[in-house]
Amino acid sequence: MKPEDIHLSDWLRMLFGQVPWQFYIELIIRAFLVYVLLLVSMRLLGKRMATQLNGIELAAMVALASAIGVPLLSYTNGILPAFIIAFVIIVITRSIAAMTYKSQRFEVLTEGDIDCLVQDSVIDFGVMKRVRVTRERLFSQLRSEKIFHLGAVKRVYMESNGGFTIIKNETPKPGLSVLPDWDVDFVKRKLKKTDTTICAVCGLEQPGGGDPAKNGEGECENCGKNRWTKGVVEKTHDMVPA
Repeated sequence: MKPEDIHLSDWLRMLFGQVPWQFYIELIIRAFLVYVLLLVSMRLLGKRMATQLNGIELAAMVALASAIGVPLLSYTNGILPAFIIAFVIIVITRSIAAMTYKSQRFEVLTEGDIDCLVQDSVIDFGVMKRVRVTRERLFSQLRSEKIFHLGAVKRVYMESNGGFTIIKNETPKPGLSVLPDWDVDFVKRKLKKTDTTICAVCGLEQPGGGDPAKNGEGECENCGKNRWTKGVVEKTHDMVPA
């Protein structure tokens, strides 16, 4: 199309393009066949494609979407290439799945491994940096599970698919608050301070934390910061201020 053939008032061209009307009947057939192709492909790729995806499955999904879009939008392209691409994607994805089932080393290589972000109520910033998860992202995940301080957490695992698994302490201990500092009223209603001194950055309890002479002094052995605060525990019931 030449530039002089483009007019903003040409609504028929904008809505219907420059294809014969018969193409829209063909488009119904193409859409039906491509839809069936997608359903069959998803079924063959497995149930995980309907849940959280790992890197391999996400790549397969993007490749399928790219293959399916072309025959739907262009009347000059046939549908057969989309079927060929889908077949190749299914074979590769299922082959990788079979190999990961047989070899744990290959599974770690292709899908990644589980990482421990919090261990015994203390944040591991080395792991956090490696998996590129921020402290606030971690706190957000804990708040979504109605966990208000790190003392309630035994482990936080980041799964290979990017999901989080949280294991709580059987007996919560004083820990670092994960609630926003600016939400003062809610913090007061949910948490109370203890005499235990902990790192205000990672949640590590200060050695000799009960000794007033040592409280709030020195660098944290875990994160190297010199910021200390009092650990908090969750109140057993909401206390409404008078």
